[in-house]
Amino acid sequence: MDKIIRCITSDGAVMASAIDSSDLVYAAQKIHRTSNVATAALGRLLTAASMMGAQLKKKEATISLRVAGDGPLGVVIAASDSDGFVRGYVENANCITEHYQNGKLNVGKAVGQGVLNVMKNFGSGDPYIGQVPLVSGEIAEDITSYYATSEQLPTICALGVLVDKVTGEVLFAGGLLVQLLPGAFEDTIEKLEKNVHDMDSVTAMLTKGFTPLQMVHEILKGFEVEVLDEMEVGYRCTCTRESLENVIIGLPEEEIRELPDESGVASAKCHFCNKKYIFTPEDLEKLIKSKE
Repeated sequence: MDKIIRCITSDGAVMASAIDSSDLVYAAQKIHRTSNVATAALGRLLTAASMMGAQLKKKEATISLRVAGDGPLGVVIAASDSDGFVRGYVENANCITEHYQNGKLNVGKAVGQGVLNVMKNFGSGDPYIGQVPLVSGEIAEDITSYYATSEQLPTICALGVLVDKVTGEVLFAGGLLVQLLPGAFEDTIEKLEKNVHDMDSVTAMLTKGFTPLQMVHEILKGFEVEVLDEMEVGYRCTCTRESLENVIIGLPEEEIRELPDESGVASAKCHFCNKKYIFTPEDLEKLIKSKE
């Protein structure tokens, strides 16, 4: 199972999260049968959502990230709970893969221009909603922009998904989320910038066998680091038949009776896990009666 670690520097100036998300991105690729570039985009967004979800303080809190660009990939969505467990999907899972001249996947072109929406739901009261224009469509830069614009929190976000070019299978995936806290001095910023410049990419570190803690030590080289917590995370869908029944019950009776298709049954498929739910006419009649 994948793992997130959250750390803080001993002077309280910098908070850092790191994740090895290889397994959960692999699971998403298998569920959605994504092309290489779709795997990279969805994998990066899932990785970011997991780290951001793990930062939520309330147990029942959730966070949803929605990237809506005008590129061929369409909408990409990732949602996480406060334990860092995620689910997501991409509108065009078969998006044609293109590469930059250096051979890296051109996620930015697949995403295109558009917006990143972030919704935090704390289980009570109105949810927090933030929206920023996409900077590059490469996801990491867009997450950085969101924090700077919507939360006024200086942030470094690094995300990576390494895909086998032939088989399309996920080899490694992970990320770093580093944030300057109030009171950080100029020398802290300079030291951090130098570390970022000298550091390998996330996937290069994972390929070398780095753990999330070792990735934190790499980006916070020269700082004293204290571990706050460590948690196992993964890909987990929350759909249930009961939740779908509640949706159906909320429909007018005439609409419920119109749900069956030519085969005589009503069906619904979850976007996040592709699980299919079947409702027979008898099932629908029971739901109609339960409304009385």
